[in-house]
Amino acid sequence: MRRQCSSRVPAALALLVALAAPRAYGHDFWIEPARFRPDPGSALTLPVHVGQDFNGESVVFLPDLYERYVYVGPGGERPVAGVPGDDAGRIPAVEPGLTVVGYRSIRDRVTFDTPGEFAAYLEKEGMERIAASKKRQPAGRPISEIYSRAAKALIQAGPVREKPADRRLGFRMELIAERNPYALRPGEPLPLTLVYENRPLEGALVIAFAKDRPREKLRARTDGHGRVRLALDRPGVWVVTSVHMVPAPPRTDADWESTWASLTFEVPAR
Repeated sequence: MRRQCSSRVPAALALLVALAAPRAYGHDFWIEPARFRPDPGSALTLPVHVGQDFNGESVVFLPDLYERYVYVGPGGERPVAGVPGDDAGRIPAVEPGLTVVGYRSIRDRVTFDTPGEFAAYLEKEGMERIAASKKRQPAGRPISEIYSRAAKALIQAGPVREKPADRRLGFRMELIAERNPYALRPGEPLPLTLVYENRPLEGALVIAFAKDRPREKLRARTDGHGRVRLALDRPGVWVVTSVHMVPAPPRTDADWESTWASLTFEVPAR
């Protein structure tokens, strides 16, 4: 498996991007704020990570690596601030209430040298329907895939209210919490909706796990309305993830295109 940097990155930044690029593909991509429950008015750093089971590397803050990086609170939407090359963006002052942070990456590309390598990756990520399709898998040459990622985080400052539960940011693929997770008790189900290109996505595998027990994963498939209910059985930081793959558009010179989504938050202890 070989990963290539996007052609959108200027040549002058090529070395920095290469150093910043994840060394592994097909792993989790998530936003993990320095605090999920900051004090209202405080500054907050927003590291973006790539890795596995809450163990990974920070993605450097580079506007050339994302299409959109925003936070949305009671006062509306604002861009996440940061210095190019730093290891995190930041919010200068968190508003009271629920703030939604969203990061939508640019497209990137990966190549699988053999059909077996590609099939193993599909099985691991719960995309058996793609693995069963031989229509788009070329024989005798590597399989290329373009991909992009959309990560969100929910941050609660001050008193907790049921509404709003989340905000839809309009990403190509997006996980949306239908209840405020900070109002949940451990074990109480969290309903979520998964949308792709503004439509509910049916039959997608959704995975959730807590930071203190990352190998104990909850798995569920979305119903016809793109919904799942996850019983979060312990307090602490959680991430919910999903991925969807379609044949790549003709002009991309790739075989497949995948879109990844994640949502992080903290379930409070009661």
